[in-house]
Amino acid sequence: MVSPWRRWADSFTLIRAVLGAPLLLLLSSEQFALAWLLLLFGAFTDWADGWMARRADGGSSWGARLDPLADKLMISAPLIWLAATEQLPVWSVWLLLARELLISGWRAGSSSGAPASWLGKWKTTLQFLSLFLMLWPKSWGSAQFTEIIHALGWWLFWPGLGLALWSALAYLKPQSTQHQR
Repeated sequence: MVSPWRRWADSFTLIRAVLGAPLLLLLSSEQFALAWLLLLFGAFTDWADGWMARRADGGSSWGARLDPLADKLMISAPLIWLAATEQLPVWSVWLLLARELLISGWRAGSSSGAPASWLGKWKTTLQFLSLFLMLWPKSWGSAQFTEIIHALGWWLFWPGLGLALWSALAYLKPQSTQHQR
């Protein structure tokens, strides 16, 4: 019998996988407060599905495959919008999305779903934090406060990109060399 925790974890992952499109629509229609709250809900479901999977003594192979893809869909939408509005350089978003596609393809070929490494988890956390700050609605503070928050998010994007590339190298490193001293 499948644990109810595992069913809930998989459900939260599935919900997060479909939030990217509404998030992009909200950003495009300048509904920034709703977009920010939707991103927050997506981050919450990311945390909650991991917590629930651990309560079920491990997630499903299906969940291990879908969870990182759901993260990518959730994070890609605002990144595309930020590049389209010239708040981030297109090349940096392209590089990050290329990394995500590469790792998703690699995971698809793995029998275990290749769960996220600690580097990958830190990368995702930093990306969510960066996006929260860059997408902070202007109506939620003074112009000066919002400018500082947006700038902090922009500066946090770059270490997140670095962690993304570093974790990609760690994932793709041949198995035979990972276990050598």
